[in-house]
Amino acid sequence: MTLTMTRETSVEPPADQPPPKRCRPRFMRHVLLSAVGVIMMYPLLWMISSSLKPSNTVFTDESLWPAVLDLGNYSRGWTALSEPFEIYLVNSLVIVVLSIVGNLLSCSLAAYAFARLRFTGRKLFFAMMLGTMMLPGHVLVVPQYVMFDRLEWLNTYYPLLVPHFLATNGFYIFLMVQFMRSLPQELDDAARIDGCGPFRTFWKVIMPLCLPAFATTAIFTFISVWNEFFGPLLYLTDPELYTVPLALRQFMDSEGQSQWGEMFAMSFLSLAPVIGFFIAGQKYLVKGIATTGLR
Repeated sequence: MTLTMTRETSVEPPADQPPPKRCRPRFMRHVLLSAVGVIMMYPLLWMISSSLKPSNTVFTDESLWPAVLDLGNYSRGWTALSEPFEIYLVNSLVIVVLSIVGNLLSCSLAAYAFARLRFTGRKLFFAMMLGTMMLPGHVLVVPQYVMFDRLEWLNTYYPLLVPHFLATNGFYIFLMVQFMRSLPQELDDAARIDGCGPFRTFWKVIMPLCLPAFATTAIFTFISVWNEFFGPLLYLTDPELYTVPLALRQFMDSEGQSQWGEMFAMSFLSLAPVIGFFIAGQKYLVKGIATTGLR
């Protein structure tokens, strides 16, 4: 008996013809992402719209396009408080810049010790450092306030700045440790052969390679310190020393006479440094997060 075998053959497109594109799923994906992006940006758009409305129509005019434009909110809000608003912007900028410098210096040195050096109790101290990340910050408010009061640091910037120079933020230390551990150990060995000590190895070899981790730390520090409200409220009493969040709080009146239009106008202006700093460093931020794995 003869069995005839038939083989199914598939017709393949010519080599020079590109495969058919699936346009519809990609188009729907872009539409969905655009819709989600608009929803996420709605609060920002509403704030910008409210900054252009008279204060008495902020909560009655529900459209994003104001029925009555009031550009005077920006000029009135700039001089509405006891000090011009540029004073508060400068105060916040000074605190943010010094906090970034302090975090980069102190946290990078602590991370270098945990990641590259070998000393007795290293794992124990690293575990204790990680334990500080699980401690609620509010339980430290009273002890810190008493300590700063005895040091006569109240109504100064020292309580807001000094902790950043003492590597008190475990998250940034952990982030840098994970990044430094990804660097080849042979770099340290080569630097040691060339006569470099630990500090020179850190300064000449490790620091230039940790730019993505430093940029990530700087961006996170900028956003957190710029938006911090509780610390300045607790330690600052002189209006000349107020930061931007405290200045914006002054636009609100407990008796119902809040200047909503001026407050939203100054809120929008206060976002400009954050957005600009984020755009300038977003490339390093993405690279730093992508290369800093949890090992």
